[in-house]
Amino acid sequence: MSLVQSHGGPGLSESDLGPDPFERLRAWLEEAAAAGVAFPDAAALATAELIGLVWGSGGPRANVVDLAAEALAAHGGLSGLAAATPAELERQAGVGRARSAQLVAAFELGRRLLADWPVGRWHARTPRDVAERLLLQMGRLEREELRVVLLNTKNVAVDLVTVYQGNVSASVVRIGELFRDAVRRNANGLILVHNHPSGDPSPSPDDLHLTAEAVAAGRLLDVAVLDHVIIGHDAYVSLRDRGVAFAER
Repeated sequence: MSLVQSHGGPGLSESDLGPDPFERLRAWLEEAAAAGVAFPDAAALATAELIGLVWGSGGPRANVVDLAAEALAAHGGLSGLAAATPAELERQAGVGRARSAQLVAAFELGRRLLADWPVGRWHARTPRDVAERLLLQMGRLEREELRVVLLNTKNVAVDLVTVYQGNVSASVVRIGELFRDAVRRNANGLILVHNHPSGDPSPSPDDLHLTAEAVAAGRLLDVAVLDHVIIGHDAYVSLRDRGVAFAER
């Protein structure tokens, strides 16, 4: 059980609080508040317990932690639950429209937080630097997005621009759009990043063709195209690492 003493606040055991996990959660929160602890360490809670706090209360036949555990199991874990539609969530026994809306809102807040991150400037010296920044944002998108990381002379990212949403292929993407913000911002170079909703980051022939056209256009515009990183669900591929010719860093 993860309900343990945290930040100097009170600790609770199962024997102290009985069998209902939500009652233990609620009692823990009340005792922590009485002791002057604003909120227990959320990182110490199991995923089902966190969802239980979002839902707030159970029903006559089940507590919210059990319901959350069942929902997680039914959807293959947290990522599957986050990808479920409201209708799919509502079909889960005990969830219903209100709890479905609460989950959708919680996951949407998480997505918006990721969309706002990274803030400020960061170095893009290697493909891994880019992937670590964007894998969580882009790895589970349901449709393709093409983004451009704009770089200064020291390979510091000065901006991240979403150029296309939908079908990303050489036949659809206007190459000039890739460089519009780079030229306006007087960027020294750029890195292309796009996702594969299938989860497999292996480059397609269209990906290679788009990359070749972008590299050629970059030479004409004096904006170095340094890499094209393709994002999958939990992995990425750098076309530079695959041997595709790019401008020198």
